[in-house]
Amino acid sequence: MGNFDFTSIIILAVVAAVIFLRLRSVLGTRSGFEDKPKQDPFKESQDRSGEAEAKRRDEETVIAMPDRSRDRKEEQKAASADASMSEGEAAGPLENVLTQIALADSSFEKGSFLEGARAAFEMVITAFAQGDQKTLRPLLARDVFEDFSSAIKEREANKETLETTFVGIRKAEITEAELRDRTAYVTVAFTSEQINVLKDSEGRILDGDPNHVATITDVWTFARNTKSRDPNWTLVATDGDE
Repeated sequence: MGNFDFTSIIILAVVAAVIFLRLRSVLGTRSGFEDKPKQDPFKESQDRSGEAEAKRRDEETVIAMPDRSRDRKEEQKAASADASMSEGEAAGPLENVLTQIALADSSFEKGSFLEGARAAFEMVITAFAQGDQKTLRPLLARDVFEDFSSAIKEREANKETLETTFVGIRKAEITEAELRDRTAYVTVAFTSEQINVLKDSEGRILDGDPNHVATITDVWTFARNTKSRDPNWTLVATDGDE
């Protein structure tokens, strides 16, 4: 019985030693110098949980700002209206009338009108000096044409000639405008340079100086029916001084 017990103890000890060696080979041992894991899954989980909680608290504490987009649009609209009003006030009554004429006549444009007026001015001055009534007739209103025609006839009756050298127009600006019923009236002040010499039948100078360039201001009024198909303006009134 004693031998059996001793033998059993030895066998158990051997089995225990074998088990111990196997466990050691599988699990290994820690010497205390092994590197720590680069990431601690439990700590990382805790950190993420903490960040989520902090983010939630931040979102809860964010104060939503009021939407100012509509207010800004209203402010811009008001500013634009004020600017338009100021521009209209600054334009004055003359510009307002010109705007009314443009609304009544879609072909009217201030710059284009002045270009046409300058061309008509030079044409009328030259035709009058040459006694060219045929050219003058479509450019002038009836009563104005009659005045020009009478002056030409009187000059011819006296056997006088008017020699005009048109140097150029210094300035042409609209000074008055009116829309009366369907008819638009626009007055232009011309400042031009001319050489005018009146001679008798024998070529003697009666008036003027061929060597003197005179600066002359003429104030002419043009008119046009805004509903007419005829795009031309006619000269309805003249006034001038040297």
